[in-house]
Amino acid sequence: MTPNLPTPDAITVTQPDLPPLAEFLPLLQEIWHSHRLTNHGPFHAKFELALAQHLGVPHISLFANATLGLLVAQQALGLTGEVITTPFTFVATAHSLLWNRLRPVFVDIDPVTLCLDPQRIEEAITPETSAILPVHVYGTPCDTRRIGDLARSRGLKLLYDAAHAFGVDDGGGSLLRHGDASVISFHATKVFNTFEGGAVVCRDAQLKQQIDRMMNFGFVNEVSVVATGINGKMNEFQAALGLLQLRHVDASLAKRAALAERYRRRLHGVGGLRCVALPAVARHNHGYFPVLVDDAFRVDRDALYEHLKRHGVLARRYFYPLITEFPMYREFSLEGAARLPVAHTVARQILCLPIYADLPLDQVDRIADLIAAA
Repeated sequence: MTPNLPTPDAITVTQPDLPPLAEFLPLLQEIWHSHRLTNHGPFHAKFELALAQHLGVPHISLFANATLGLLVAQQALGLTGEVITTPFTFVATAHSLLWNRLRPVFVDIDPVTLCLDPQRIEEAITPETSAILPVHVYGTPCDTRRIGDLARSRGLKLLYDAAHAFGVDDGGGSLLRHGDASVISFHATKVFNTFEGGAVVCRDAQLKQQIDRMMNFGFVNEVSVVATGINGKMNEFQAALGLLQLRHVDASLAKRAALAERYRRRLHGVGGLRCVALPAVARHNHGYFPVLVDDAFRVDRDALYEHLKRHGVLARRYFYPLITEFPMYREFSLEGAARLPVAHTVARQILCLPIYADLPLDQVDRIADLIAAA
């Protein structure tokens, strides 16, 4: 797939919510003069503690990116055989399974939340199943109660891909508290970013210790290696930006909420276009603004995408195609659309509109007008 290359005046799906450069420069100078650039330096320690407190989670391990977090978490949890997951996600979710020589079992999604359908999960469990890997798509919570009950009753590990879920509170606390572990992304396109970066959240101190060792080649101390680890460490520059971002993230989320509300108001009543339903949670992060373009709309989703693109609005068909359409995964979904009807329909209809903290409200109005006139 060829990526969209935005022109200087194009409106893209997302842009990094960055703090003022003047606040970042003193931190860069402090790192530079300390000569401590990586390997769990002082900024790493401060950021890990501050982030756990901000999110209200017991244990968090920082990574250079979220994909490394997925890889290490799966190994630390001792996953084997089959892992049930969704075809409607970014490829990193499934790629991490193949890298760990696990067999992904793709099941269908719920038509409202677009997350894994618990009923389909239960139907897919076999003696070879070791875990469930759901995704909180667009930051919308999975049915964590039903999925959690199912995992416990069947003795399965539960690892959430929570790449989109920073700052989401489902009413009982951070969405990241569910399962054996959750992996979150701090990529530049996310609502909270460290340029690149990610983290694994878990409830068990022993599991955190194992994850921390595996992210650093398996070292216990200077002369002892106890696991086949990897280099997944977050560096000091990423950690410093993360500390700075924590000062501004709540204001950023508030701006995103206002933009999402403006979209919903302006797009209300446009026939054939449905804004994906927001869950009844204490706080959503509005990391994305997805709409579904069905057959009642005057043109199909791809025509609307091209119409917006011609006017400098680079929306994104996210996630399209489904993971099961890529050649390395076709053998894992031999029945195709018949087995994943909801996911195939959603992938054909989905379009994510631009949303980021610095997007002006009048640009939301312009985008809504372009859609109405498609």
